[in-house]
Parts: sequence; C-alpha cells; structure tokens
Amino acid sequence: MRLARLLPFALALAACGTVADDSARQSTAPRAADVGAVFSTSNEPAKKLFGPVSTPSHQRPESFGGYSRGCLAGAVQLEETGPTWQAMRLSRNRNWGHPALISFIKRLSQKAARQPGWAGLYVGDMSQPRGGPMSSGHASHQIGLDVDIWMLPPDRLNLTATERENLSSISMRRDRGAYVNASWTRAHHEIIKAAASDPAVARIFVFPGAKVQMCNDETGDRSWLRKVRPWYGHHYHFHVRLACPDGDKTCVDQAPPPPGDGCDDAQVWVNNILNPPPPDPDAKPTPPRPPIMLADLPGQCTSVLQAD
Repeated sequence: MRLARLLPFALALAACGTVADDSARQSTAPRAADVGAVFSTSNEPAKKLFGPVSTPSHQRPESFGGYSRGCLAGAVQLEETGPTWQAMRLSRNRNWGHPALISFIKRLSQKAARQPGWAGLYVGDMSQPRGGPMSSGHASHQIGLDVDIWMLPPDRLNLTATERENLSSISMRRDRGAYVNASWTRAHHEIIKAAASDPAVARIFVFPGAKVQMCNDETGDRSWLRKVRPWYGHHYHFHVRLACPDGDKTCVDQAPPPPGDGCDDAQVWVNNILNPPPPDPDAKPTPPRPPIMLADLPGQCTSVLQAD
C-alpha cells in the first residue's frame, strides 16, 4: 500500500482510538508494516500504534524492554478454552504472551483444577499481539510476561463468548482492602502459593489484606511469600509477573523483592489503610505522566510493529 494512500486512513484511526471489537479489528486494521511506516516518525502515543494491530509479528519470540516500557515479538495466543482454563474478555484481544507465559498459565491452571470448587482458571488480561502500551487498563503488561488471574472460582469452562464479556470476577476484600472477606478461601491461598512457588515467577501483586491473611495462615515453608507483594487494587484478580526468559538479552527484569517474607511490610500497608497517616502539607502535586512514545521504547519495537 502506498504511503500517501494510507496516511488519511491511519490518521483517522489514531483519532478514533482502539477498536473495541476484535472481529472489527480483523476486518479494518491495516497491515502492521503499513502502520509502522506511517507512524514511526509521528507524534502519536505508542498506545495508538500497538492497540489496533490484531496479529502478532512473525518473528522469534522475544521480550524487549521492561514490563511498563517495551514490546513483544513472536507472541503466542492463549487458546480461548483449554481443559483447565478459559480466556476472558475476548473482545480486548489481550490473550497473547511470550511462550513462557502460555506454559505457565497452563501449569497453574492444572494445579488450580485440583482445588475444591475450582474447575481451573479464568484468565484475564495478558498482553496485546505485539505487546506495547495499551489504550486503557494497564501501565505494565507490555512484554508478554504479565497475566491477571481472576479470583472467581470457575465452576464450568464452557462459557460462551457473550458470557465471557458479561461475567465479572468477585472482590475478595473488606474494609478497603485491610482484610479478606467471606469469599476468600484456602483454595485462593493455595493457588497463589502454587504460582509464587513456580521458578518462572518473579512477582505477584495482591491487595494488602490478602497478603497478611496468607502470612497468618501459612504454617509450612514461607519462602514463597517473598514474591507476593501488596499493591493497590488487585482484589478482583491477582497479577502474576514472570522473570525475563533466558536468552532475551534486552528484556529488563523485575527487581528482586526485599529480603524476608514481606509480612511486616504488608502489615504496614494494612495499618495505613485502617489509620491513614495525615497528608503532607508540603507535598507538591504530582504532574501527569506524558504518554509513552515509540521513541521511548527499545529500538526493536519499531521492527516489531513493521514486521509481517
């Protein structure tokens, strides 16, 4: 396609933002190579370049950059339904990842299926077909090594596409996240423990009350608790982040967690929820972060966008 003919279409696409329905993306999205050619020197935020691309690049799988500033070559799509999992919110087209992430999800779902009341896992957002910044919802999930696992125990794995769009997970928190609620079970504990015990996992994010509850309930080996860190939100799902795969030389790894099991730190989070410290009268407003541009990403991301 000639650049002059593509430019009006591409500019209109950028103005409209990401197409919501995946079937629409398949029929209207331009070829990735043409999108990259038009926008590689433009002033459009990177999320407007990666979001509309509906297919992965035909390259060797590799994660470039960091979890919140990178992209993904050769992504693999998690099958919509497997023997112990279902991918949710299919219209977002975010069930893509590095092959290491696909393998991890399948391993964890098999372990989850052995818990009472769990047929497996409902899998939330992973990454876009070529990674990169998303139009909404996540600052990370950019290099195909992050996945959100729903807290809702699946009782069946034959949901229709419509049901996957409308079914919601359930919250596990009470008192603004200081404690777990009655929906929390030992199975949640065991599934998160299984995830944290996997050698491929670098970090798990969950709301503070859940971390404290697991700290209180664990009577065996506590080393896995070090990977589980309290973070805002994360009460409808827990967020699993893998370490950079061997051989991905430009992938920027997650910093190791602090020493110890992290339980005292989680209790501080809970204490601050229950008794918030007074605001700092000298604190200055935090300026909004500028959007990530293509030039802010690793140089390989331009090639990822332009690849067939």
